[in-house]
This record gives sequence, C-alpha cells and structure tokens, in this order.
Amino acid sequence: MNAEKDFSPLTPNIVRALNDKLYEKRKVAALEIEKLVREFVAQNNSTQIRHVIQILASEFALSQHPHSRKGGLIGLAACSIALGKDSGLYLKELIEPVLTCFNDSDSRLRYYACEALYNIVKVARGAVLPHFNLLFDGLSKLAADPDPNVKSGSELLDRLLKDIVTESNTFDLVAFVPLLRERIYSNNQYASQFIISWIHVLESVPDINLLDYLPEILDGLFQILGDNSKEIRRTCEVVLGEFLKEIKKTPSKVKFAEMANILVIHCQVADEAKVTNDLIQLTAMTWMREFIQLAGRVVLPYSSGILTAVLPCLSYDDRKKNTKEAASACNNSLMKLVTPEDDDDNEEEGSKSFGSPSTGDEQPKVEADSNDMLNASQESTGFSNISFFTPASTDRPQVNLDLDGIVQVLDRHLHDSSTGMMTRIAVLKWLYHLYIKTPRKMFRHTDSLFPILLKTLSDESDEVILKDLEVLAEIASSPAGQTDQAFSCDSTDNKLVLKVPDGPKPGQQQSTSPKAVDSSPSTPSMNSYFYKFMINLLKRFSLERKLLEVRGAFIIRQLCLLLHAENIFHSMADILLKEEDLKFASTMVQTLNTILLTSAELFELRNQLKDLHTQESCTLFCCLYRSWCHNPVATVSLCFLTQNYRHAYDLIQKFGNLEVTVDFLMEVDKLVQLIESPIFTYLRLQLLDVENNPYLIKALYGLLMLLPQSQAFQLLSHRLSCVPNPELMRTVDESKYMDSKRQGASKRGSHSQVDYNELLQHFDRVQSKHLEIRHQRSGRASDHPDRKLM
Repeated sequence: MNAEKDFSPLTPNIVRALNDKLYEKRKVAALEIEKLVREFVAQNNSTQIRHVIQILASEFALSQHPHSRKGGLIGLAACSIALGKDSGLYLKELIEPVLTCFNDSDSRLRYYACEALYNIVKVARGAVLPHFNLLFDGLSKLAADPDPNVKSGSELLDRLLKDIVTESNTFDLVAFVPLLRERIYSNNQYASQFIISWIHVLESVPDINLLDYLPEILDGLFQILGDNSKEIRRTCEVVLGEFLKEIKKTPSKVKFAEMANILVIHCQVADEAKVTNDLIQLTAMTWMREFIQLAGRVVLPYSSGILTAVLPCLSYDDRKKNTKEAASACNNSLMKLVTPEDDDDNEEEGSKSFGSPSTGDEQPKVEADSNDMLNASQESTGFSNISFFTPASTDRPQVNLDLDGIVQVLDRHLHDSSTGMMTRIAVLKWLYHLYIKTPRKMFRHTDSLFPILLKTLSDESDEVILKDLEVLAEIASSPAGQTDQAFSCDSTDNKLVLKVPDGPKPGQQQSTSPKAVDSSPSTPSMNSYFYKFMINLLKRFSLERKLLEVRGAFIIRQLCLLLHAENIFHSMADILLKEEDLKFASTMVQTLNTILLTSAELFELRNQLKDLHTQESCTLFCCLYRSWCHNPVATVSLCFLTQNYRHAYDLIQKFGNLEVTVDFLMEVDKLVQLIESPIFTYLRLQLLDVENNPYLIKALYGLLMLLPQSQAFQLLSHRLSCVPNPELMRTVDESKYMDSKRQGASKRGSHSQVDYNELLQHFDRVQSKHLEIRHQRSGRASDHPDRKLM
C-alpha cells in the first residue's frame, strides 16, 4: 500500500495498524475508527462519515493485500457500531464490500467478512431488509462453504437475519421470491438445507403470505425432498405438510391450476431404484388427492395428465401400498367430477376428435353395411407424441372436460403390454364411466377404441375381461349409438328384432339426438354397434381359436347377462349362417349349443324355446336352426330342447348319409350325457307318455344305434329300458287325457308356423357343403385329417 497516499481523516497510525498482520493491532485501529466516526456523528458530518467508509472499502476491504482486507472489514464493522441507528443511511456502502469478501479464496478472510457483516446487521436490524436479497445471496454461498469455521459464522449470521425477518412486518416477499426460485434448485446439500430452513421460517410468519407464491417454489421443494440427507428430507416434509394444512384451511386462495402440472410430473417416478423418489411420489400423490377434492372441476382440464401419473400407480404392490391407496383415491375422486353436463356441446369444436374424422355431426359416423368390419386403425403411437400437461382450455370462462386427452391416455395404457392388471381395470372403468356420463362425445372415439377393446378380450385376467365386456356391452346398447339401420336374420322376411336390457344404467344420460329418440330402454332395438360387435367378436374367435376354447364360453355367458341372451344368440346365428369357414362355424355352433343347454344365464331363453307357442319363439328357433345345421348333433339337441321330436328323428335318419368320425361320435356321447342332466328332466318324464311321444323314443333309439358299445351306449340303453309298456300306463280317464293332448297339440300347431320340410332341406344343403369341404381336404395333404371310424 502506498505510504505517501492521503487517507485522511484516518491517521497514519490507524492506517498502519489496519495493515498489520496481527489481529490485536487491527482491533486497536478499529476502536480508533469507532471513536472517530462517533465524533463525526456528533457533528452531523455525513460527508466525512462517507469518506471514511469509502476509504475503508476501496483502499482496504477491496485491497489486493490480505492483511489490508482484514483491516478494512474490521474497520467497516467499527463504523457500523459507531453509527448505531444511523447505520441504515450507509448500509449499501457498508455491506457491498463485505459481501465481496465472501468470495475470497482465503477461508480466514471469509470468516472475518462473516464476522463483520454480523456486526453490521446486528446494529442495523430491520434497516437491512431493503438489502435482504444481497444478504441472502451471500449467505447461500457461505452455507456451502467447505471451511467449518466459516460455515459456523454464517449460521450465526443466518439466525440473526431470520430473527430480524420474523420480527418485521415490512419484508418484501415479491422481490425475494425470484431469488428464492433460482436458489432452490441448488445441487449442494448445505445450500438446500439453507433454502428449506428459510422457507420454513417464512411460512411460519403470519404477516408473510408465502402460499400465494407456492406455485413458483413447489417444484423446487419436491426436488429438495429427494435430497440424500435424511434431515433435509424431514425438514422438507414438515414444510410441505404445513403448506398443505394451510391449503386445506383457505382453499379459495389457492392457485390449484398453476400447481396441477407440477404435481403430475412428480407423481411419476423416473428412477424406481432411488428410494427418495418413492417419498416424492407419495407426497405428490397425497397433494394431488387433496387438490382434486378441494378444487373440484378446476382440475378437469388437467385430467389427462393426472391420469397419466395416477393409473400406473394402481398396479403397485404392497411395498408402495400408501402410494397405491392415494392414487386410487385420486382416480375415484377425479372420476366423480365427470357429469352428464360434460356431454353438452356448449363449446365450438375446434379440432378433430381422436381417431375419427371431424364431421360436425353429433352422431358417430357408421357404415351402412352391417357386415362390414369397424373402420378403425389399431396403430399405437408413443406417449411422447401427447402433450399431457397442457390444459384443454385456458381462456374459456367455464371449465371443460379434456375428453380427447383422457381418451388418448386410456387408449395408450390399453395398448401398452407392460400395463399392470389393476391399471387395465381402472382404464376400462374409466371408459365405461365416460360412455355412461358422456355418451354422445364418447361415440366419436368408438371406432378408434373398438379394436383394442376387442383385443383386450384375450387378457389373462378374468376381471379385466369382465370390465372390457361391460364397456363393449355399453357401446352396443347405448342409445347414443343408435341409427336407423335394421338387420335381417336370413333371406326370408324375418327380421332380427333385438331387445335391450331393462332400464338405463345408473347416472346415464338419455340421448336427445333425432336418431335416438325411439331408442329408450323400452324400445326393442339395439344400436348399430351391437351387430358390428358380434361380427368382430366372431371374427376374433375365428382368428384366435385358443381364445374361443379357453374363454369363449365365459365371454358369451357374460354378454348374455350384460345385454340380452336372445340378442346374442339371434345375431350370432345370423352371422354364422353366412360364415365361409365351415369348420369354424361347426365349432362355434357347438360352443353356443353347449352354453344354451348348460348355462344358468340362458335359463329364460331355454324356457322361451321349450314351447314354441309364439311367433317370436318360432322365429328364434328357425334362425338358430339354420346356423345349428353346421353341426348335426347340435341341431338334434336343439330339436330336443324345443320338443320337436319328430323332426329330431327325421334328422337322425339322415345321419346315415353323413361321414361319421370320432369327433362326431364324441358329440353324440356328450348329448347323451346332457339328456341325463337336469336340463332335460322334462324330456325324460315325457318317456312315461309313450303313446304321445313315439318319435322321442325313436330318436333316442336312433342315437343308441349310432353309438358304439361305450359307456354312453350303456347309459342310454339303460334309460330306454326303463320306458314303460303303454298298456300299463293307460288310465280310466284316458279318453279325456288324449283329447286334452290333441287340443294342446292343435293349439301349439296354430301358433307354430314352422316349415319343417324346408328346414330339412336346408340341413341337407349345409351338410352337402360340409361334405364337399371334407372331400377337398382329403384330396390335399392336410395337417389335421379327419379321423373316420373304420
């Protein structure tokens, strides 16, 4: 330092002592400076005071010589002490050079700077608040200082500053939040601890409303929650908990929409191997649950993003039980927010619906040909193509459901093979709920959803299949999908009149479109998607035979419960009548026949067919019969069910012209077993009336003659041996009984308009086609030749 330079009003002794390497001498110099400044204060000589501070700052504190810098720091602290309450007038000049020394490479000098600033702040107290950001910025750097003495000194200064802020009611939070938002993303553990401690303090001060600025720091808080330090994580948990309590107390002041996307992001785990991520996810999911319950429909524009985060969590195991429960609560609460009002077209359609062209019509576009496959694409795009976290609308006055975004999320979860079972169930529940609450809008997505819904029928879980069938059944029966289309059962004038299940679904909104006015639950008709569903279902059975073998009966039985058994059998029979794959048609008829004869779900349909007293039952019988002809044994069992014993006998007579294979005999064997089951109790009792049921006995003997000497042969033979002698069964009132039987037969004949000769001719034609196909196969090298009985 230049000894000849003028440092007045500082004396040469003071200057020399400030530059000394010994702390004691510098301290003596500081006392002299304090005395000098007090004199200037007494004289009210602010010019000299500023001159002293300027010399200490520029010539000493910012000097290149380390001892000079130390002398400058202690001198500035002495000035502050001398100024007392008046130090607030000179704080900028006092603080800035000290903060500059915080960046010094010498740890001792950084410690002296921290000590000097402590003394300055201690004297100034609340007057330092206008400079709070500078102080906070400097302290945040010292908090991560590697030297323990410096860190200890910074902690003392930090506590002092917190006390000042807590006592004050003039803290400028608006100016501070940008700095806080910047510093909150520090990767240093000590800096994170410093930041979270300050947020904790500010949040506890009644006069400081940090909740208004929570959207700006919430993401950073979740970052800190993932810190490796257990202590920091615990403090952050406490802070977040306090914020959540405050949110619950004053929900009307909370900016839910601005924080929804932040929670969505942190509800998703990027690295499941990192334990801290579980804590972040659980906390974010807990917040999301509270947000949905408190904000209500405000979060609907963000529902696609919420579902993206929530749905995967539903498949977690017990190791993440709490997260799974919170996710389930979020999912259920969000689902309740969707109401029938969301189906109203009160906003202008500005974009194309997902997976279907924008036509401007309220009703979905349906092909005229009932036999066409659904015109839908099964292409699956990645999640990266979807902006899940963009609200559906930000400038509309009312909250609108982001239906397109929701459907995209649900569709992609169904396409993702890694999706867990509980997640798939939740997705299907969502689709069902949306079809119930918003049917008109949902039918715009049906063509795109239909392929994956059909594919989901091959799922390994029965529960998933049940939910999937519920969705498909709702699509097939909803009035919103109604068109003016009618479907024929066959080439005759008989029409496929379909019935709908009784009553609307809970919470379902009745469609008001012109085409659906006549489609109330009391109207015996189904929408156009029903027939398309049946076509696609049978095609899937044809292409995936394992699905038919393993789950076919289960699927059909459930559909009979969800829709109407007559609808299912009537439509499938109509479709199978035109099936070109005769082997599949025979297998499918056998499956349907077994279900018809054995399933409890088909009890009413069996009763309807048992006595063909009405035109409707006769029409149903004829429709089933024509398709049942693909399988001779099934056709005979249908005749047994409908008590057409003479026709059954005529059919069995024709079996002699058929190719009798082992498979054929196995079907006859199963039919014999069925005859002994409770389903055919009435048939066995009719064997007592020998005179009025001769063709029943003949038909059973015909089956007996077809069978080899097997267990089934013995069973049926034993049954027929129990048929009584007609002479022994005669009674005194025989004439009256016979008259009654004739009247019953006459009554049945008057209602039954069945041309049995034409049915026999149809049976012959179908069997001729089957024989022709077999001959074609036998002429080629076939992997699965028929096994003919030698």
